[in-house]
Amino acid sequence: MNRNYDGAVTLFSPDGHLLQVGYAQEAVLRGSTVVGLCTKDCIVLGVEKKAVDSLQIERTVRKIRKLDDHILITFAGLTADARVLIDRAQSEAQSHRLNRERPATVEYITRYIANLKQLYTQSNGLRPFGVSCLIGGFDDDGQPHLFQTEPSGIYYEWQANSTGRLGQTVRGYLEKNGTEMIAAPNEDAAIKHVVRALHLTTTLDASFYEVAVLRRKQPMTMVSKETLASLVSLIKQEIAEEQAKQKLRTAT
Repeated sequence: MNRNYDGAVTLFSPDGHLLQVGYAQEAVLRGSTVVGLCTKDCIVLGVEKKAVDSLQIERTVRKIRKLDDHILITFAGLTADARVLIDRAQSEAQSHRLNRERPATVEYITRYIANLKQLYTQSNGLRPFGVSCLIGGFDDDGQPHLFQTEPSGIYYEWQANSTGRLGQTVRGYLEKNGTEMIAAPNEDAAIKHVVRALHLTTTLDASFYEVAVLRRKQPMTMVSKETLASLVSLIKQEIAEEQAKQKLRTAT
């Protein structure tokens, strides 16, 4: 039945679905896990990196990008599709600055990306973008925001969220610890929460993580490999202690 309705993105199936959009969402679910956290002081984005070939230049593989001085983006899904969206969004952000003499709001850029994605779900000869994006930043009034866009063109605002292959699992952790994470007293605590969310679900080494922090009116900073390694080591120790306490409680 599906084969009759997935030949073009403009065809609805009898149950009201655009099958090509569903396929694009599957591409997202096969992508690397990404996490975003919005606190009152900073935006923290974390990603699960794939292994880099020993001869490959690592700086050419970046999943956290700057759209403007005050907006960051990361994504899960097809990297080539994301590159096109990021290039278009960067151009729109600069055009907004030039024409309106002020930076675009985070929601404006998010809506621009979402509109572009939606356009590709209703035009012949095109296919949906197989990418889900997390977009975080600060508006002129100092208010931080974190948004997510889906391949269908819809977008939502979150305080913390995750997408990608283990997005649902990470989201469970975020929901369980959301209040503590959002109320993180400083950026170090926020970074630790993001790394912990990634590590508890992926159990990977620190070299497979990439974390960026954005503060208001300050440039984006990447968390160093040494800091990530130290955090992962500390998190492993805390997990071991928690498990030991749990065993002790069970035994008694």
